[in-house]
Amino acid sequence: MTQIAPADRSPTASAIPAGLASGRTVTLNFADNALLALLLGDHDRHMVRVEQGLGVRLSCRGNRVAIAGDAARVEAAQQALEGLYRRLEQGRAVSASDVDAAIRMSEIDDPRLPQGKLALADLPAIQTKRGAVGPRSPGQATYMEMLGRQEMVFGIGPAGTGKTYLAVAQAVAMLLAGRVDRIVLSRPAVEAGERLGFLPGDLKEKVDPYLRPLYDALHDMMPGEQVIRRMGTGEIEVAPLAFMRGRTLAHSFVILDEAQNTTSVQMKMFLTRMGEGTRMVIAGDLSQVDLPAGTRSGLRDALETLEGVAGIGVCRFDKRDVVRHPLVARIVDAYDQRASAEQDTSARRGRAPDAAGR
Repeated sequence: MTQIAPADRSPTASAIPAGLASGRTVTLNFADNALLALLLGDHDRHMVRVEQGLGVRLSCRGNRVAIAGDAARVEAAQQALEGLYRRLEQGRAVSASDVDAAIRMSEIDDPRLPQGKLALADLPAIQTKRGAVGPRSPGQATYMEMLGRQEMVFGIGPAGTGKTYLAVAQAVAMLLAGRVDRIVLSRPAVEAGERLGFLPGDLKEKVDPYLRPLYDALHDMMPGEQVIRRMGTGEIEVAPLAFMRGRTLAHSFVILDEAQNTTSVQMKMFLTRMGEGTRMVIAGDLSQVDLPAGTRSGLRDALETLEGVAGIGVCRFDKRDVVRHPLVARIVDAYDQRASAEQDTSARRGRAPDAAGR
């Protein structure tokens, strides 16, 4: 475990970059030098990642790591390093993505993170046969808590935030634990801006391309042979949204992905399929609506109608929760900034930004 060193063991002023000397400096002592080497990464890559991500200066000497910078950022870096070190003590590896997750979970200005839950290694995880799936951002931590508690959860936010992936993980965990009898995964079959035309093959071959992301998530959670076997017995069902009409889904974990591409009628139809003992997750990104112009998104309509209703949780992700390649977060941010600028321009001209509600 780590300890904060006394003040006289802090690094010298020369080790602190300009602009940080007036801040705080703490030194952490690590008992195991072998684990410390893994924590720092090859050629100190992990240490550099923490420095850049949290805006602090780290310096290592022996089994000690000094952190210098603004007091709040130093505390965040300490939380990140200690959480990663505890992960190593538990026999778990630390990769670059784990370091990024620790940085996100140590955000100093994210109100979604409750006190006492900042350390990545201390957060609860969803247990599947492929291992534990844990949160990698404050939004994911909030989302996972809702998935375990609420009967219906809306996950809203940009691509790469884990909305569908974590929902599938929770569904698999509940199926393996016997808390639900089956998993039902669904998406609306809407083309994302292309015109695909006639697709050859039977019905399954026609709709499978739309459902591929759901298959991918399933195979990440369970061995492939189990997925195939459970799909054969009906314990796992992957189907287009149109197949939901007229059904009542009881004792199931039901996930609707790409929900922004439903119409209001389709969304109401889907939500009213809920039967006894069923959990529902509705995931979507309102910035990527592929419906025809003038068609209102059923996801937007449902949020305006149902938010605040008892038993329904709504988790809103943002760019800070993107856990794919770091460039994805910057892409999302760039599009958000342009959309905001266009809304400001429309407001100054006295027009609504989007008459279609998109």
